[in-house]
Amino acid sequence: MSETTTSTGRTPVDFWFDPLCPWAWMTSRWVLEVEKVRDIEVRWHVMSLAVLNENRLDELPEDYREMLTTKAWKAVRVVTAAWQKHGDDVLGPLYTALGTRFHNNGEGVTPEAIAGALADAGLPAELIDYAEQEDFEFDAELRASHKEGIEKVGQDVGTPVIAVPGPDGEQIAFFGPVVTPAPKGEEAARLWDGTLAVASVPGFYEIKRSRTKGPDFSNL
Repeated sequence: MSETTTSTGRTPVDFWFDPLCPWAWMTSRWVLEVEKVRDIEVRWHVMSLAVLNENRLDELPEDYREMLTTKAWKAVRVVTAAWQKHGDDVLGPLYTALGTRFHNNGEGVTPEAIAGALADAGLPAELIDYAEQEDFEFDAELRASHKEGIEKVGQDVGTPVIAVPGPDGEQIAFFGPVVTPAPKGEEAARLWDGTLAVASVPGFYEIKRSRTKGPDFSNL
C-alpha cells in the first residue's frame, strides 16, 4: 500500500478500524469530513481490539476485559466475513451502518444491531451467523489485516491506525488522532493538515492534552 495516488487520482488514506471502538468511530467521521475538502480517498481495513489484547487480558480492567471477550469478536467477525465474501467496497458502508447503531443510536453490540446494520448496508442477512463462529472461517484474513495496520505504529496503541503517502512515497502512519466531537468543514481540514505535518517529522513521537470526558463505552 505505498501508492501515492488511487485510480481516481486522489491521495489514498488507509484507515484501520474496529467497529466496537467509539474513538475510532469519531476519527472515522472526521476523516470522511476531510474527504470532502481535501483531495483524499479513504480505504477501509479491519483491525481488532480483541486480537490486540488477547495476550494481556489479565492486565486489563474487569469491565474492559469482559467487553473484549464477550462482544468485541462479534462485530469484527461479521465485518471481516462481509469483506471476504463481498469485497473491499462493502467495508465503508457496513462500518457506517454498524457505528451509527452502536454509537450514535446507543443500540449496543447486539445481534439485533448487527443484523440491522447488515440490512442498512444492503448485505445478506446470513452474515450475522459469523458473529458467533468461534472457529472463525476468516480468522487468518482478520489477523493479517490487523497485523498490517498495527505493525505500522507498534503494539502500544489501538484503533484507529491511519497511513498516508509521505513526500518520498513511503507511508507515514499514526494512531488517531483521538478527537471528539468530530470537526467538520475547514476545521476538519486544519486538523488533517496539522496531523500530517507533525506525523511527517521523523523524530515526532507523541502529543497529548488533558481531557475531562471521553466517549461512553456503557452502551456497547
